[in-house]
Amino acid sequence: MARDILKTLKAEHDELRELFAELKETTDRGVKKREGLLEKIEASLLPHAKWEEKVFYPAFKERADRDGIQTYAEALTEHHAVENTVIPEVHAADPGTPEFAGRTKVFGEFIDHHAKEEEKTMFKMARELFTAEERAQLDEDYEEWKQSDAAAALIAGEKAKAGVKGAVNSMTQ
Repeated sequence: MARDILKTLKAEHDELRELFAELKETTDRGVKKREGLLEKIEASLLPHAKWEEKVFYPAFKERADRDGIQTYAEALTEHHAVENTVIPEVHAADPGTPEFAGRTKVFGEFIDHHAKEEEKTMFKMARELFTAEERAQLDEDYEEWKQSDAAAALIAGEKAKAGVKGAVNSMTQ
């Protein structure tokens, strides 16, 4: 099967949906399982989101018309809401509590909403804006980037930022 960044991103969306469904089935007593699932979610989500923000979205915006630029703005704003509010709130909650369950439910709903919109609107536009060869090259670039030191450093920084914001949130609640 030919490489295609849109297929790769969709597969990652599906993986995240499965992880959130598994997290939703946990109980307050399943602290270790919840922590492990949250770690898996972030390990999948952070590289995906950061690469979209740094590479895919700017390339999309460069070729997009007015509707595409609006779609770009919506997607970027949703990323920022999750990064700056939702994830820190999840980190502020004790994994053995109903608060954690509620916050991770909202986190999963945000991700599902964002992924559906992206797949239905942005990816449809991207199929017209990028050739099959360009989408294949973007897919290869993404795979290489995920293995790079730059990606590892960026992800570590994002995790640290979320942890600090979460700690601050837990002290002010």
